[in-house]
Amino acid sequence: MVTMKVAAPGTALEVEVLDPRNAAEPEGWRGFLRRSKLWPVWEYEVLRREAWLAKNPAVLAVIRRGGEIAGALTVMVCRGWRAGDFAPVSVRGGRFRPRWAEAYLWQLSGYPACVLDDRLDEAERRQAIRRFEQALCAHLGPGLLGLIYRAMNPELLPALDGRGRVSREIDPAAVLSNTYSTVDDWERGLGDETRKTLHALRIDEDLWTEAGTARTDLDVHELSVLLNAHRARQDDRAWAEGQRSRIGGLHMDTRSPIAPSYLDALVRRADVITRTYHDGSGRLLGFGTLFDAEDGCALHQWAALPSASGGRKGLYVDFYARGVEHMIAAKRPELTAGRAMLAAKSALGFGTRALVSVAVPRPVLGR
Repeated sequence: MVTMKVAAPGTALEVEVLDPRNAAEPEGWRGFLRRSKLWPVWEYEVLRREAWLAKNPAVLAVIRRGGEIAGALTVMVCRGWRAGDFAPVSVRGGRFRPRWAEAYLWQLSGYPACVLDDRLDEAERRQAIRRFEQALCAHLGPGLLGLIYRAMNPELLPALDGRGRVSREIDPAAVLSNTYSTVDDWERGLGDETRKTLHALRIDEDLWTEAGTARTDLDVHELSVLLNAHRARQDDRAWAEGQRSRIGGLHMDTRSPIAPSYLDALVRRADVITRTYHDGSGRLLGFGTLFDAEDGCALHQWAALPSASGGRKGLYVDFYARGVEHMIAAKRPELTAGRAMLAAKSALGFGTRALVSVAVPRPVLGR
């Protein structure tokens, strides 16, 4: 753990960088999660499982003011795209081995991996980020080449941007505001083709769907196999279509496969709705997860068999539609749905929310 104290006007900021694999949960972390209304991917046990099962394990940076947590970032420590081992405790070459870092909430990419307390003023927010960068450099050593803040909200840009830093807009997140009194109100705005697809899926007698929270009836290994295959196809399609998240023409996908134990930690939660689809023989055709909270809900994971392999064409339409139905019935203010398939989500009424990325080379980190 690296801790760095920072002098600030009228208070004191302290930054600590923790490895969730071997560090205890920070004091006050659960209170910070509740106060900041963070999604389940920020739960410390979930972060721990993600780090142990990743090729580029993340560290957690915690910012304190007067002992109370006032901000946090989750940061992937990246060694390369072809790294073959998972969660390395040590890396050959040690602190001098070239690597870079990404502040990236890759499991929920429509949201930033940086959270700062609203009580921090603009100067404190900027200072907290600079001291975080200094603490990260101290934690990772001279081999750190730079840091990329990926998929950040534009309101964070004043704290992240600066001289020698490169910022750009990337693919936005899909978001649907709840302006509907009933599900019928929403359905009336759908196009004929979308309505036709949804109707065909709903009357398919060989299609069975079930949803619930805290599910214990699921084979998470089966879910992870389906999900990783789906992600691979989706990533290939996004790359072929020139997704704007590319940087300098490079395919910078540093994510890891989704592990069964990671999914297990989520689908058992009371605030996570998992919906599954099977055919009449019991074959898994698709599944998705939805994070549910009073201030909004978020479609998290989605995966399905391609129609060429026996899946149902357009099955995602039903999953997204049921997410909208939940939002309306539970009176949630909005539903978000990640950054992929924006055209398909637009047909369901989703708009977009802008996101930006900022690249910071080592010479200007902390400055």
